[in-house]
Amino acid sequence: MSTRTERLADLIRDEVARLLLREVKDPRIGFVTITGAKVTPDLRQARLFVSILGDEAARDAALEGLQHSAHFIQRALFRNLRLRHSPVVLFEIDDSLERGDRIERVLQTLHAAEEREEDPNPEEPAGPGSGDGSPEGAA
Repeated sequence: MSTRTERLADLIRDEVARLLLREVKDPRIGFVTITGAKVTPDLRQARLFVSILGDEAARDAALEGLQHSAHFIQRALFRNLRLRHSPVVLFEIDDSLERGDRIERVLQTLHAAEEREEDPNPEEPAGPGSGDGSPEGAA
C-alpha cells in the first residue's frame, strides 16, 4: 500500500469514527469501534474494519445499521474530506480481538496442564507415618 492510500485510509477511519459518534443516529449502532481501514489503490473503495461489543444478535444489528448508513457516510466523506471521488464504503467485522482472546485462553490452559504434569502430587498430606522422619509418627 502506498503512502497516499495509507494516509487516506487513516483520514477515512478518523472521519468515519467522528461521524458515527456525532452524526449517525441509528439506534442499532451501539458500541462500535473502527479498528482499521484499507483503501484500494484507485481510491474507489474503502473497507472499514469494526469491532462491535455485544452478543451475536447485537453484532448483526449493528452491522446492518452500519451498512444502512454507508451511503450517508460516503456523502459525508466526499464533502468533508474534499475528495475527487466518493469511495464506496464497506464494513467488515474485525474478529482479531476475539481470536487473540481465544488464543490466550488456549495458551493458559496448556500452561496449566504443563504445570500439573511437572508436579503430579502437589498436595500430599504430611501426617503420621508419612516417612518425613519426624518423631511424631514413632510411638
